[in-house]
Amino acid sequence: GAELASDAMSSQRRNVLSARRNLVQLVGLIGGPMIALLVFILLPHQYSGVDGEVAPLTTGARATLAVMAWMATWWLTEAIDIAATALLPIAVFPVLGILPIGQAAAPYASDLIFLFMGGFILALSMQRWGLDRRIALFTLRRVGSKPPAIIAGFMLVTAVLSMWVSNTATAAMMLPIALSVIDLVLKNKPGETLAESGLPDKGDPGRNFALSLMLSIAYAASIGGIATIIGSPPNGILVEFVALEYDRDIGFAQWMLIGGPIALVFLPLAWALITWVLYPIKVKRIEGGDELFEQEFAKLGPMKAGEWITMIVFGCTALLWITRPLLEQVALGDGADAWRPFAGLSDAGIAILAAMALFVIPAQVSTADGQAKDRLATSPSAPALTFTMNWKTAAALPWGILVLFGGGLSLAAAVKSNEVAEFLGVQAGALRDFPPVVLVLAVTAGVIFLTELTSNTATTATLVPVLGGLALGVGVAPEMLIIPATIAASCAFMLPVATPPNAIVFGSGYITIPQMARAGFWLNIIGVMLITTMLYAIILPVLESM
Repeated sequence: GAELASDAMSSQRRNVLSARRNLVQLVGLIGGPMIALLVFILLPHQYSGVDGEVAPLTTGARATLAVMAWMATWWLTEAIDIAATALLPIAVFPVLGILPIGQAAAPYASDLIFLFMGGFILALSMQRWGLDRRIALFTLRRVGSKPPAIIAGFMLVTAVLSMWVSNTATAAMMLPIALSVIDLVLKNKPGETLAESGLPDKGDPGRNFALSLMLSIAYAASIGGIATIIGSPPNGILVEFVALEYDRDIGFAQWMLIGGPIALVFLPLAWALITWVLYPIKVKRIEGGDELFEQEFAKLGPMKAGEWITMIVFGCTALLWITRPLLEQVALGDGADAWRPFAGLSDAGIAILAAMALFVIPAQVSTADGQAKDRLATSPSAPALTFTMNWKTAAALPWGILVLFGGGLSLAAAVKSNEVAEFLGVQAGALRDFPPVVLVLAVTAGVIFLTELTSNTATTATLVPVLGGLALGVGVAPEMLIIPATIAASCAFMLPVATPPNAIVFGSGYITIPQMARAGFWLNIIGVMLITTMLYAIILPVLESM
């Protein structure tokens, strides 16, 4: 009877939440264009410029700000799919005279799109052949049997994989391995579900271990993505915006110098906060942990050709991304006639070259009788060659993210073309009296807590052009505001709805929302302080040296 009552209450709660969600969507759906219309009508036709002279606010500029408000409303309320909202510039910019169709659509095919497309295909190849799981288990075999070390191992593997593979896929791949370890600690029967075994009692020494392990996977997936351009979509939006607006090229290697140190410091801080401060682990040793990792690793068998090929292509790709600035300087010959074979090399070109290599290199050859070499099962009707990557697998890449990039960049192009940044900068003139560090702290904190409820990519696409204009108005370099905001967008730790990794581990049943919110709140505070400190200690010096 108690279980039925609990199920009924849970069902009622879900219905209430669903009704609220539907109401928010409806309000956002109608409110988006209405707010846009109000913004267009209420904005002045002219304003006082920085030098005190009257400057016109063109129809194109007012329309750009109106569409920006429209898109922000739909993104914040998720009135429709966020990727569908990102198509709005193509539909309305030409009609409203903001940008011609060619200029509005061009950002949807920017080099950033192809950089992420190539990165996604590399990640899908890792998943297709099981290389990501092999890397994870290979590392976990070496962490020992002490719970803090095991959690540190899970965080390290998750963060490193999340630098190259989407945080969602990484968390989903690590979750089953983590649940197997939790079963050992809680003495659950193999294959027994949480509903069958029940949550561990509050006095159970394994309770905090299960909680800490789940949180560590979610948080490490988000933190690891900060380190590389392709690790988190907001990073890519920032890099392309800076190239478009300020003609500054932040390459793969340069971003690793910016995001890498933050991830490197953030990860152990998160580990210490979870395992030592908030949820101390009382289990001294996990019996059978070493054997579990060994058994799971043994099940993978010898490395397949597809794994070897993917690993080699991935290694070469990462090496080219990191060394591209040096390769661009290579010259054959002297003087003006010297040939620079790598002068046209780009991060996007390297990514697509890697993807093409996976499409053309065979991972398996079937013999005449249909027997496949390299231990991969095939039928007699299988083609003679099985390539490392095929389009059926590649088609599963997250196209919505690529469209979202295009929408954000098209919006940024409109902001630049219609000189909206200058108007926003003037409106921010009153903030000149605040020290820059206070503005950085405020922006970072605002974005971190905002992305608990909104898409980090959509938030970045909306705020980066605005913050760029505000920075000009207060007299600071735009990078001082837009880089902290971008990194902060990847730091959503408090709620299951904040980011897919949080939702994935919350679905395990070992975490409650208050527990996640408690850990996430303090991690958000640490994130604000860390990002601000790193901005002055590392990021600005790196940018000055470029």
